[in-house]
Amino acid sequence: MGGCRHAARHVESTAQVATLSGDGADRLMDAKGRFLPYGRQVVEDDDVAAVAEVLRGDWLTTGPTVESFERAFSESVEAPFTIACSSGTAALHIAALAADLGPGNRAIVPTVTFLATANAVRYAGAEVVFSDVDPDTGLMRPVDLEEAFARAGGSVKAVFPVDLAGQCENLPVIHEIASRNNALVIEDACHALGTTYLRNGLTTKIGACADAAMSIFSFHAVKTVAMGEGGAVTLRDAKLAARLARLRNHGMTRDSGDFERKDLAFDSDGMPNPWYYEMPEVGFNYRASDIHSALGLSQLKKLDRFVLARRTLAKNYDEQLKPFAPLIVPLARTPDCDPAWHLYVALFDFDALGITRAQLMRALKDNGIGTQVHYMPVSRQPYYRRRYGDISLPGADRYYARCLSLPLHAGMTDADVDRVVAALRDIVGKSK
Repeated sequence: MGGCRHAARHVESTAQVATLSGDGADRLMDAKGRFLPYGRQVVEDDDVAAVAEVLRGDWLTTGPTVESFERAFSESVEAPFTIACSSGTAALHIAALAADLGPGNRAIVPTVTFLATANAVRYAGAEVVFSDVDPDTGLMRPVDLEEAFARAGGSVKAVFPVDLAGQCENLPVIHEIASRNNALVIEDACHALGTTYLRNGLTTKIGACADAAMSIFSFHAVKTVAMGEGGAVTLRDAKLAARLARLRNHGMTRDSGDFERKDLAFDSDGMPNPWYYEMPEVGFNYRASDIHSALGLSQLKKLDRFVLARRTLAKNYDEQLKPFAPLIVPLARTPDCDPAWHLYVALFDFDALGITRAQLMRALKDNGIGTQVHYMPVSRQPYYRRRYGDISLPGADRYYARCLSLPLHAGMTDADVDRVVAALRDIVGKSK
């Protein structure tokens, strides 16, 4: 690589920095003064230069760098259209609106996901039907989707499969079930940039929308490609892409072919008035800035390197956790999927280990190692419990009871994995 162009600058997110603040922060460092968070972006000198170039230019937002990022991202995932926006949550929201979700409709969402997947359905005014998941992968299985359709009893307009930690579901079968029930598939691929799967024997990229109407991505700081905050919808339908572009920008259009008020839109010579725009429906300020897009465009060029680093680290974890089985095991692997790991989730038999999850997390933190839980089932959240009551989803409960995300990011080394596993061995041994 050479030179300072690729000199790594590991900048932690606000939440991760907060972990180090306050009394006892010095205890969280390793011998080299380093805290190892569960996730962290890798920002290098060329990324900084790309952002600085935009800051010195004429456009800070809604400019040419956004369009350049969208073109590059479409090429990367092999989708005809990419609509960049301000976050993965914003992308989920406008996708729900573009699918015409609203009052009287329902959408199926696996309960093991981040809040935003279900919340986007509610933003649109539709109701959420939570599905169960595989207790060993956290992914919605075809049988879980079929059960959710049966429980919903009709009016299901969309299905939101979630690619958890980087693995994808059996997307062709998920798509077939949804199509048979006249429901649109909106894939939450926020964890899965760089993941591929086999479809009719052919390698297919997540985001190409071979088995989804739309795929959703996030470029939050801890994702494989970071924009700080940012998101995107990929799709194959030009008309739908145009609507998404309007929805992210207040619902506005400047396309004269779309104008309804001809009397206001055009001058006496028949030319469109240069200031004129229309709002055919309410939208939102979900635009991506050129500043964020410059970082995303620079990061996207490193996707293959980042994905390889994450896969290599995950393989190392897999090998080093073998002696802990069956008390600590990696997530079960789904067939026909080659994950670009966003998270490294291990499953722990805490009862047999004689330690609670909270105790283990605190002990690892005392050793300078950060962990996280991905995720508490969304159906357990107070808002959704009040709205839908208690729902029996035993696979999700079994997954949640055991899951813990260990550190994984492209800036880590094999020595970092050694350190995490050594700390686990020490802590688990002492707990018995």
